[in-house]
Amino acid sequence: MRHPSPRTASLAAASLVLALGAAACAGPKDSGDATSGAQGKPQKGGKLTVLNSQPQTDFDPARLYTSGGGNVPSLVFRTLTTRHRANGAAGAKVVPDLATDIGRPSKDATVWTYTLKKGLRYEDGTPITSGDIKYGIERSFAGELSGGAPYLRDWLIGGAQYQGPYTAGADGKKGKGLDSIVTPDDRTIVFHLNKPEGEFPYLATQTQTTPVPKAKDTGTKYEEHPLSSGPYKVVKNENDGERITLARNTQWSAKTDSERKAYPDTIDVRSGLDSSVINQRLASSQGADAAAVTTDTNLGPAELAKVTGDRKLASRVGTGHFGYTNYLAFNPKVKPFDNPKVRQAVSYAVDRTSVINAAGGSALAEPATTYLPNQKSFGYTPYDHFPADATGNPGKARTLLKQAGYPKGLTVTLTHSNAKDFETSPEIATAVQESLKKAGITVKLRGLEDNDYKDKTKNAKTEPGLFLAHWGADWPSGGPFLAPIFDGRQIVKDGANFNTGFLNDPSVNKEIDAINKLTDLSAAARRWGALDKKIGAQALTVPLFHPVYKRLYGEDIKNVVISDWTGVLDISQVAVK
Repeated sequence: MRHPSPRTASLAAASLVLALGAAACAGPKDSGDATSGAQGKPQKGGKLTVLNSQPQTDFDPARLYTSGGGNVPSLVFRTLTTRHRANGAAGAKVVPDLATDIGRPSKDATVWTYTLKKGLRYEDGTPITSGDIKYGIERSFAGELSGGAPYLRDWLIGGAQYQGPYTAGADGKKGKGLDSIVTPDDRTIVFHLNKPEGEFPYLATQTQTTPVPKAKDTGTKYEEHPLSSGPYKVVKNENDGERITLARNTQWSAKTDSERKAYPDTIDVRSGLDSSVINQRLASSQGADAAAVTTDTNLGPAELAKVTGDRKLASRVGTGHFGYTNYLAFNPKVKPFDNPKVRQAVSYAVDRTSVINAAGGSALAEPATTYLPNQKSFGYTPYDHFPADATGNPGKARTLLKQAGYPKGLTVTLTHSNAKDFETSPEIATAVQESLKKAGITVKLRGLEDNDYKDKTKNAKTEPGLFLAHWGADWPSGGPFLAPIFDGRQIVKDGANFNTGFLNDPSVNKEIDAINKLTDLSAAARRWGALDKKIGAQALTVPLFHPVYKRLYGEDIKNVVISDWTGVLDISQVAVK
């Protein structure tokens, strides 16, 4: 994921632990249902409140960097395809949204054709056309509306040079479109790509494929009142997404949208809140908070311990899995990590049990020995090239160090962020430090402020030899997971570089190209899994753990759906009555 994951772990403050303890003793008000507010037949009506810590800024489909149409945004913005709104692995499937199918490829997967469903309308009653989707994509190329996913710019013919419809072309005229997007009629749109891309149906879930009528485009002010194609419309957007009020879009029809349920009458989205306050409000579930959810705020270890001690609170915790891997990254250009045996020694020495404990325990993190997440849609293929007990294998590590020319051990530096999250935190760095010490590897910790950490670890010129890293998928497939990290042609010497191991293996690059030609997503997944296993043998990373998301929801919430695509509660399915 080229943007940081919004799935932030909430670290419990002492005051919150006390507050949750009080809530656990008293318990939420008796709803007559001892199991969960998620039980009972969902009905239309009522108001849903969303309490989030991450700001919902730039509420414009061109600027949003989302997977599967996002969560709050997907209530307003429909896309060509979308994620299936189902629990677990079933929710990792791509399905039609505005289009009649997930796309019809040419033989070599360089041309993709979509037909829009009949009867699609905006909130003002005007019809949605293929030309609107073309224009919506084109405006996402404008510098003024930057921030969205980069794939269309990379994949469309002429995309790398296109500057959007607001910039004058060579003829001095504004409004020029992209010739690689063709709309032969109002219901057909055709994409011409510069290389085979069998995963284009996944890309078509991105909010950039949201229709935007040119006549209603107000540029950077469009976010204040974007024209809805989904079940809800924006009534008010305060302070750049700090509070967004949504109401029903009466022009939306469930006949054209089998995915979104749209149970509540109104939705009140409040962002930028303190994570501890969010969890306290959800635990107490008083007043409007009884019909509240969060889509980005986890329970931290101490909070979770308090919540699980109360049966009713525990029944209101949703568990989610998202394609995300936390790992140690090596820079083979920096000694001693240019020696494969040293990298292998570190791989054997890591004590994943202590790392997982530092990340909050087994309820919040699962051990990883593969780079790809342990989900079928990614092509997960179990392997462990450097097998060790749950607490590591320091003996094997010492043997490899001796073979590498370090019989007395060695000293290395581990770079991490000082930010208090559970991905690259000092606690995890300390756990790694202690486990490597058993193998004779002395680890000096180098903690950086978060922005400095990101700048240094994503710059080819300043990348450290060993550092904590993480990667999340833009959609549930091996493509956006393996290619940015291991495709040698994506090494960036001046700019944001994600190929931390500087791998440029012709056989790996060739296999990536071959998989990209496959339009059978299941067959592609199997190939991604095999490629992951092949790359893993080079010990360019040490997979540590996959996060698990634990989130509270209010006691009046019903129809909780959490897919493996997002790992968070899907508010398009939630009912409050």
